[in-house]
Amino acid sequence: MPFRESKETLKLALPIMLGSASQILMGVVDSLMIGAVGTVPLAASAFAGGVFSFFYVVGLGLLMPISVLVARTPADSGEGPHWLRHGMAITVGASLLGCLLMLGLLPFLPHFDQPAEVLEAMHPFYGLFAVSLVPALLYHGLKQYAEARGEPWTPMLLTMASVLLNVVLNWILIFGNVGAPALGLTGAGLSTLVARCAAVLALVVFLRRRYGLEPNWPRGLRAWCSRLEPGRLREMLRLGLPAAGQLLFEVCAFTAAAVMMGWLGTKALAAHQIALSCCTLTFMFPLGLAMATSIRVSRAHGGGDAHALRRIGLSSAGLALCFMLVPALAFTFLGEELARLFVDDAAVTTLAGRLLIVAAIFQLCDGTQVVCSGALRGLSDVKVPTLITGVAYWLIAVPTSYLLGVHGVGATGVWWGLAAGLSFAAVALAWRLLRRTAHEF
Repeated sequence: MPFRESKETLKLALPIMLGSASQILMGVVDSLMIGAVGTVPLAASAFAGGVFSFFYVVGLGLLMPISVLVARTPADSGEGPHWLRHGMAITVGASLLGCLLMLGLLPFLPHFDQPAEVLEAMHPFYGLFAVSLVPALLYHGLKQYAEARGEPWTPMLLTMASVLLNVVLNWILIFGNVGAPALGLTGAGLSTLVARCAAVLALVVFLRRRYGLEPNWPRGLRAWCSRLEPGRLREMLRLGLPAAGQLLFEVCAFTAAAVMMGWLGTKALAAHQIALSCCTLTFMFPLGLAMATSIRVSRAHGGGDAHALRRIGLSSAGLALCFMLVPALAFTFLGEELARLFVDDAAVTTLAGRLLIVAAIFQLCDGTQVVCSGALRGLSDVKVPTLITGVAYWLIAVPTSYLLGVHGVGATGVWWGLAAGLSFAAVALAWRLLRRTAHEF
């Protein structure tokens, strides 16, 4: 039975995993190609990317109810387009607000005590990255709807295509090929913005063609612009705000870690970006698994199949551990070799290799906690998990990172603090899942 549940979850999760990995691969590709320009541009992209992640991840949390609520309703009920319309209204508002707030932070960035050369190198890459938040979240909202409707492969292929477009544009704009000016870090920002806009346009065209003549898509501009229902917005925010809170706690902890790395110097910040790029890419696999688990648990919960809930959740947690064992071993034994792919700086690659050894440990915990959180979200259990993540990151991870990193052993101490918080989150969320499904097993 656990094998059957794992197989069903994997069928749904595989394209979501590949799509999520491809999406984050855009940032990894940027780091690889920016690293060829120099350590300072790489550190600048790290800091700008950390600020971007803050707003992007909060947006992702607000959009998670799209997949949960659409999956819970029968495909022929006509409810899906209503949830999509309300979800996209939240998406537009959240993405524009996030973009404006990110731009509004520009005058205050020197107060983060980052190296002067890093802050100088960030412009106008930072502004372009802020604007790209809008298409990034619009794409994710539409992608959630497609996945909940059992259509995950096309968004995955479109994501891969946007990554390839980003690579080509990077090659042209960063290095000045085919007659274009060599824009360096600014070229990377332009490439990312264009690639994300192209992905949104392509996904809209696909979904309109796929569902345009069915009751699963809002028909015409009038349907899209019709009056929003306060009850639906409240339901989406009831699930989305705590989910955003969970992700906010995590991304704030990693942003705080990036700030601490900046205090330790440009090389520490560059090493942090390399290690974080590797970890973020591999994390997309359990994250995709968590999204699929959330959809499956939501369907079982909506269909009254209480006995399947624990089987789905625990089998997915086991899969996450298996997935993360592979990168954990790679980070342990090949850390420095991976770091050399990003930048030719011995001090940076040696430090990044040490950080990846710590990452090998917390990747296992990170995979477990995100899948358990996804299963609980499918049960509409979001308040207690939000409290757990708040404790994990802000009462454990950040203080420990500060003590061990800034006042202890340096950069590796910052990452040991993150590992401590993730370990607590994994244990506590797994316990919460077992408790919530105990009477239904």
